[in-house]
Amino acid sequence: MIEIEIIADSPKDLITQIHDVTGGSLVTDWNESVLTINNEYATGIIRFIPFDWGVNLLDFELKLHKEFILKIKADEHFNPIRFIYPSLGYLKHRFGVQNEVKQIDQFQSLIFTNKTGGYNYLSFPKNESVNINVIQITRKHFLKKRTTNVSTLSEKLYDVFMDTDHENRFSNYGTLNLKMADLIRDMKKVKGKGMLRILKIEAKVYEILSHHIQQHNRILDGQKIPNAIDKSELKIVRKIGNNILKNPAKEYTLEQISENYGLTQAKLQEGFKFLYKRTVTEYIRHIRLESARNMLKNTDLNISQVVYSVGFSSRSYFSKIFKEKYDITPNQFKKNLLTVI
Repeated sequence: MIEIEIIADSPKDLITQIHDVTGGSLVTDWNESVLTINNEYATGIIRFIPFDWGVNLLDFELKLHKEFILKIKADEHFNPIRFIYPSLGYLKHRFGVQNEVKQIDQFQSLIFTNKTGGYNYLSFPKNESVNINVIQITRKHFLKKRTTNVSTLSEKLYDVFMDTDHENRFSNYGTLNLKMADLIRDMKKVKGKGMLRILKIEAKVYEILSHHIQQHNRILDGQKIPNAIDKSELKIVRKIGNNILKNPAKEYTLEQISENYGLTQAKLQEGFKFLYKRTVTEYIRHIRLESARNMLKNTDLNISQVVYSVGFSSRSYFSKIFKEKYDITPNQFKKNLLTVI
């Protein structure tokens, strides 16, 4: 086991103080710092990116060879609200004044902050691969942002954001949320260099943050996973959704999907409604239309070629539902693109 005490006056101190203990290579480019570790402690990377208005990103992609415990002091100068989500593996959390340890499993979330002077313990398991996304918000800076309107938050989160003197301790342990895993996956795929790359990542960070807040609100409202389907089955539904996303042109039927994945049709429908707010058929149509629009925009294929490339069999039906979804016909959409060019 290795315990690293973090006493941070600024956001970047966390990654630099981990580097001081674990070694590795710490490189900063365009304000993005990447710590690469490949030794007896761990293999993988930790990424840190600061944005404006007190928001920053910490991203752990590690295979740990020893149990890691981060003992993070809540400093009066840097004591952020932390929004944590493991898309792979798990971690454990406790406050220094408490003995109770809470485990945050894969696809679940944690929001917490502490009183000034208190300690937060984050434990990462030995011999496990983890992908853990951490968004940190420094409240005094964040509240100065012109578009920040925390009055729209729930009463509990409002109080947490307004506690700029760090007088209170807060934690919220979320339920299963697979959408955040998809957003984090998309964020990791962002290409490019320099300012454009950072801006794209920042947009994804705010989208992930909004899902943390939405989930907190759903928990307050008493919304839970439907009784008809459990967590393991929801993970299968997410796998199905990703497979449809990768291959929208394939011919799908509810019966065939049910048989291939071992879920009843009722559970499939329940799972898709919970994760995607659509029935299976509606989700397939949505993905095909999104794929078609991207192909019209980014390829030289004509409309008929696009129609059949994404799995539709009727051009007239495609034109009808395209107009219903985007309020423009495929022909008009294509002409507008040519006009812009």
